Amino acid sequence: MEELDAAAPAPKKPSMILTIAAIGVVTLLGAGGGWMLGGMLAPKPITVEEAKALEEVRKTAAEKKAATDAAEASGGHESKKDEGLPRAATEANGVLQLEPITTNLAYPTENWIRLELALLFNGPPDAPMAEQIHQDISAYLRTVSLQQIQGPRGFQYLKDDIEERVDLRSEGRVTNVIFRTFVIQ
Repeated sequence: MEELDAAAPAPKKPSMILTIAAIGVVTLLGAGGGWMLGGMLAPKPITVEEAKALEEVRKTAAEKKAATDAAEASGGHESKKDEGLPRAATEANGVLQLEPITTNLAYPTENWIRLELALLFNGPPDAPMAEQIHQDISAYLRTVSLQQIQGPRGFQYLKDDIEERVDLRSEGRVTNVIFRTFVIQ
């Protein structure tokens, strides 16, 4: 019995070249899979034609808004804001309603967010400061992804972030941020 054990050759250990080749193949498979997955998940860049069309839509919207503002300023027709019940957001009670913020999210870029806010000032409202706050919130919303604001906890985080930005920008002059509408499409 001992003779059989001594006569059996020891099993060969895998060679170093075979191990390096196996590691190389696994690395190439992982890199190729990562490249394919990245291609499927990453948003496609827009073409020049799409960019021109998007810019044209933005220009048209800005022209319509300017025409509407000019018509309201000239008194050509009675504004819808003056009809019906009195508004709760007035400068007399220290509340200044911001223009609606509509922008696309950072990811996925095809999702849009619309946010209407009102600021409660401690004292008389400051319109230039409110415009700076509006621009700051708009810029911030462009950096937010859909995953960050999903669900009640995500909305609470978004609300806390916006309130913190408003507090920093206003240096304590804004006491409350009122969320009037919040829509993601």
